[in-house]
Amino acid sequence: MTAHVRLSRRGILKGAGALVVSLAAVNASMPGLALGAAADPKMLGSWIALHDDGTVTVYLGKVELGQGNGTTMLQLVAEELDLDMAKVAAAQVDTARSMNQGATVSSSSIQQAGGQIRAAAAEMRQELLRRASQRLGVPMDKLTTARGQVQGDGKSITYQALIDRELTTIPVTGKAPLKAPADYHVVGQRVARVDIPAKIDGSFTYMQQVKVPGMLHGRVVRPGGQSAYGKAASIVAVDPSSIADLKDVQIVRRGNFLAVVAKRQWDAVRAAEQLRVRWAFQAALPETQGLYSKMRSARTDDAVMLAEGDVAKASAAHVVRGTFHGPYQSHAPFGPSCAIADLTGEVAVLQCSSQDVFALRDRVAKLLNRDAQTVRVQYMEGAGCYGHSCYDDAALAAVIMAQEVGKPVRVQFSRANEIGWDNYGPAHVGEVVIGADKDGKLVSYQYDGWHHGWHIEESTEELALDTPVRELNKGPGSLFVNKFVTGGMYAIPNRLLVNHAIPGLEGYLKGANLRAPMDLHYTFTSEQMIDQLAAQVGLDPFEFRRRNAANERWLSVLEAAAKAAEWKPRSSSEPLSGDVMKGRGIALGTHRASMGAAVVDIEVDRNSGEIVVKHVYAAMDCGIAVNPDIVESQIIGMAIQGTSRMLHEEVQFSAAQVTSLDWNSYPILRFGQHPEVTPIIVKRSDPPLGAGEEVLPAVGAAIANAFAAATGKRMTQYPMTPQRVLATLGA
Repeated sequence: MTAHVRLSRRGILKGAGALVVSLAAVNASMPGLALGAAADPKMLGSWIALHDDGTVTVYLGKVELGQGNGTTMLQLVAEELDLDMAKVAAAQVDTARSMNQGATVSSSSIQQAGGQIRAAAAEMRQELLRRASQRLGVPMDKLTTARGQVQGDGKSITYQALIDRELTTIPVTGKAPLKAPADYHVVGQRVARVDIPAKIDGSFTYMQQVKVPGMLHGRVVRPGGQSAYGKAASIVAVDPSSIADLKDVQIVRRGNFLAVVAKRQWDAVRAAEQLRVRWAFQAALPETQGLYSKMRSARTDDAVMLAEGDVAKASAAHVVRGTFHGPYQSHAPFGPSCAIADLTGEVAVLQCSSQDVFALRDRVAKLLNRDAQTVRVQYMEGAGCYGHSCYDDAALAAVIMAQEVGKPVRVQFSRANEIGWDNYGPAHVGEVVIGADKDGKLVSYQYDGWHHGWHIEESTEELALDTPVRELNKGPGSLFVNKFVTGGMYAIPNRLLVNHAIPGLEGYLKGANLRAPMDLHYTFTSEQMIDQLAAQVGLDPFEFRRRNAANERWLSVLEAAAKAAEWKPRSSSEPLSGDVMKGRGIALGTHRASMGAAVVDIEVDRNSGEIVVKHVYAAMDCGIAVNPDIVESQIIGMAIQGTSRMLHEEVQFSAAQVTSLDWNSYPILRFGQHPEVTPIIVKRSDPPLGAGEEVLPAVGAAIANAFAAATGKRMTQYPMTPQRVLATLGA
């Protein structure tokens, strides 16, 4: 098993050869660039450094969120350079040195950033071949690389012997030949994750465990859960005497942002709980039970996302229609967000677990009213976030506290802070109308979706700066009815997708990307009606999908999941009886470009209303799987999280504020409740696609279809809690 390598900057510099752009020991910036300025993606040294001991350092901009990114990206480099994995390591993601490859979101690391790092590694290999040809007197086309050497015509030379002269400006042209899949020996292999040994033996350092000299401990003080976005709670009065018994505690206030800072963490925790604050709220929320009617009746900005053919003129022998509802859901990481800010030097240094360290750097610079080049953000891994949770919010809180007290401050959120002030996956109302001809071929599909956009400001900014409501509802980063998920897996000649964007966000909760953003909503709606249409046509749901699959790749994942589950058509005459009813469901789903399918077996207790997911068979086509072990782990994780979100997770709120603050008021699937999962990878040699979100929507929809198979009834709202199950069975 490969050991986890955490390189110090001194270790990176020691003995570095000529194929690395030199680093300044003091500020770690590149020659000719000010601290924090972007590295040049056209220069090889900005991506990879080859050292005189034969090891390679890779400067990634994508971060490790627990998904195995820190291993698979290195596999790409090891493959192109013909190196053992033990020879390749990644430097810490740091805005002062790393490449800006954008946010680590939307399963984009391998699919997008992986191509960039492969191109750089191929360029380095090509340069090594050129140098070796000159040194050995052998034509380049007669040379090959293997295990850190160039060889040919009976001669060989090590890579490190070829870095004898400076070449810091080798261009990355994108024209260097990439290895063919047939020649792979690292990509496609079950390479052990480089981070797991340290995580198992306890030597791995998470963000929550980081310490810096002279740091203080900070805690935010907030009134339980958040209010409606744009109508944040206001401070009426603060009583400092309520924490008079706690020594060395400072109160930090900026606008309606309130925090306490202490020398000892326990004192900060006690002060945050003990400080008496009178808050004023505006009753601007519709309460949980009134959410969907408010959304459906709201004024909206409507946009046609896709119009193929003419759904109005399509002739369908069979038509189904339905309206479905999906809740706000929280990221709810096991370890609440943490960050350390140190503003005592010339350069502001922030350590945190942000998905986008470069965007956060710019945000901090704006908050501090200083140049972005004087802000440095270093990534430290925390708990898995599955989207935009509170890590940036905690980081900004640490910056404000550090600025106010003049010392480094470590901020740790509480569970109530994390869940109650999260950036939730937005709620959704979906309406779908689907038609098929008498032979069971889909002829028309219309999907109308209602949801609001994503917020822009973090809670810290909203409270401290009284920022106006701003949202991402148009352009890049906006929400929209996803054409891949809403009917995109089927061959349908007439399709209309309409996005009903609720503008303004006022009167709603803060929203942001949550794993497979919105796609669980879409498949819960769409795939249930596909099942219902199959029943109207008189076809088994697997057979109906099989004959309507959009292409061979969708067909392959459908058949792979069904084969693994040993799918058998269910007779309509089978009785739905007994205290415990059993059902099996099937569904297709995705997020971006990969294809996902799932078959799920469940049990429904007629008396308690409890649903137990027994087994999930989930298949994914993500192009070539760079590391099958990691892809299978992703499939298992998606199946378990999809089960949790479909059965348990829903943010509750009153007219004034969120009331989900802990694992009781925001329950998740427990370890002992998770289903057995059979992951299936459809083998391909195509370029790698996203593999972190695409099966989750299929799993959720398959659970809903399994419920209908077990009970003969359909649920139009999730999570499918016991109370809702009993109401549905009794309806």
